[in-house]
Amino acid sequence: MERLHPPKPGGLEASLLQMINDHNSASLKLREQTEKSKREAIRTASRVSDLLVNAVNGGVQEVFIIEKRIEIEIRALAATVARFSKQTDQWLAASHTINTAVKEIGDFENWMKTIELDCKSISAAIRNIHHS
Repeated sequence: MERLHPPKPGGLEASLLQMINDHNSASLKLREQTEKSKREAIRTASRVSDLLVNAVNGGVQEVFIIEKRIEIEIRALAATVARFSKQTDQWLAASHTINTAVKEIGDFENWMKTIELDCKSISAAIRNIHHS
């Protein structure tokens, strides 16, 4: 069907063409609005995703930093415990040496008392012999 003449204004054909044009125009506007809304939704979803990842990663990063600090403190504490253990062993050895020396002094004192008593006995015996 070829058109040789334009539709009559106010006629049925003109009204249909106007309705089709209005429909196409409305569809185009709706499609543009849908695309715009879709792009905005994608941007928003991307932003939310980034915020969630940052929130999770921030917590993980904080935990990682705290874990490293705890490991450093554990190493420092282990070194301190080793140093105190070594110092305690040295003190125990020193106190054992002192105890041994005190025992030897006590043994020497007992030996001296025994010698003194023996000397007194011998002196008494010599006096008794000399007086008799």
